[in-house]
Order: sequence, then C-alpha cells, then structure tokens
Amino acid sequence: MRLIVNPAAGSGRAVRRLHDVRAALRELGLGAEVTLTEDLDDARRTARAAADAGELTVAFGGDGLIGAVAGELRGTAGVLGVLPGGRGNDFARALAIGSDPVAACQILATGRTVALDLGEVDGRPFVGIASCGIDAEANRIANRVRWLRGRPVYSYAALAALAVWRPATFAIALDGGRPRTVSGYAVAAANAMSYGGGMRIAPGARLDDGRLDVVIISEMPKTRFLRLAPTVFWGGHVRRSGVEVLRAERIEVSSSRPLTVYADGDPIAQLPATIRAVAGAVRVRIPA
Repeated sequence: MRLIVNPAAGSGRAVRRLHDVRAALRELGLGAEVTLTEDLDDARRTARAAADAGELTVAFGGDGLIGAVAGELRGTAGVLGVLPGGRGNDFARALAIGSDPVAACQILATGRTVALDLGEVDGRPFVGIASCGIDAEANRIANRVRWLRGRPVYSYAALAALAVWRPATFAIALDGGRPRTVSGYAVAAANAMSYGGGMRIAPGARLDDGRLDVVIISEMPKTRFLRLAPTVFWGGHVRRSGVEVLRAERIEVSSSRPLTVYADGDPIAQLPATIRAVAGAVRVRIPA
C-alpha cells in the first residue's frame, strides 16, 4: 500500500494525524509506505508508480489531492483508497467514508472495490464538482483564509464573493446541442453531490451513472440570493425558482467575461471550457 500525503496542498490535518493513521494500519495488518509529496505533480508521479507496482494507492488529504491521484489511476488496474484529511472532504462524504481518517482505515482493509466516474475539464480530471461563477470566486477566497476552519470558512467566502459579484452571461451547450444563453450567478457540473464542506449543490448527482448534473443559478437580486444560499446545505435550492438542474455527459461553457473554473477546490481551467463525464474511469475502495 502507498499512502500519499501532500502538505503543500492544504493537507495539514493529514500530517497531524499521520502517526495515528499509521498505527491504525499496523493494527489492521496493513503495511504502508508513506510518501510526503512536494506538490500535486509529485503526487501524480507517485500515484502512477504505485499503480504500476500493483499497490493500493491511498490519497490521504482533501479533494484536490484525491482528484490528482484519481486522475493518474484513470484507466489502469490501480485501486484508489481515500482517507479524509482536508477541510471539506466532500468526496469522502459522497463515499460514506466519514471524516475520521483513523476510522476510515478499516475500509481499506475490508471494503469493496467499485468502478466510479470521473469528470474532466478540458482533459484535466476531477472527482467532485467543476464550477464557474460566484461559487468559484468563493472557492478562491476560501483558499486564502487561514483563520477559519471547516464549514464556516465557506460561508464567509460566499458572503465575501457576493459583495463583489457582478452579473455574467453564460453560453451553455449540452451533449452537442444548440447553445443557450443564461445570465446568472453560477454553472456547476457535478460528478458528486456536494462541495465546500457539505454544500449539496447537486443532491441528485451520482458517482456511477456516467453523467454530470448541471446546476444553473440564474440572475436574481442579491437579497434573494442571500435567502437562497443557506438552502444549499440540504439541497433545498433545487426546488426554488431561478435554479435549474439538467443532466449531460458533455457540457460546453463560455462566458461574457473572463472566469475561472474551479474543481475539487482548485483552479483547473479558464472559460471557455468543455466538461465531460468519464464513466467507470477509476476503481475505488468503498465501505462494504
């Protein structure tokens, strides 16, 4: 087993819990070689080497690290293990792994292996949600905040992003269809249901259906958006006017002004971009 930790990618929690995790793995009879990587590129190289050696490749960190490792295992016989060690841990939540990395070690020993989908933005893989608009701006702000932890950092970032947000017009084409134009706050393409530490932006998204849930939040007064925002934590926003959920394998998105696409907590591309689902792309160890 290869245990990959990337301190440079915000996995400070993983480093702090590393001793406990190694002890838990020993108790389960699992030997693990730990690699502390310098950056995500180093993590990708390590993951590829582990897959080539036939090792269970475990990403111990946040969604950014998990997405990087999953991308390298895509289309190989390698198996991805997940230990939550980031701030949001949304992919671990989607897999019902929980937030405790020590408890999650049991899944590495006794779990089952299934093939799950990945997303891609212009060929770059992600495991969770790719988004552009106000939520991407909130993600950028959250990445800079160090004085808050957990869910509050994302709530703070959302308010800060709203304060400076100005309207954008998106052109969206699904599965090669005719583009439609929407003026609004955000477009998200979801492989998993949540981001930002449990914000259920796409409550119906599944990791094994070969499609992405496309969530479009149209233009509305900021006061109304403020009332809408808290409902994202339980997925209630999808039943409100101004929010539309579609499904597609391929989404082409452009915008009226420069916008960055964020996925798994990190910037991944600039608009215009093509986002697609890659069905059954990676084998993942999940609870039995």
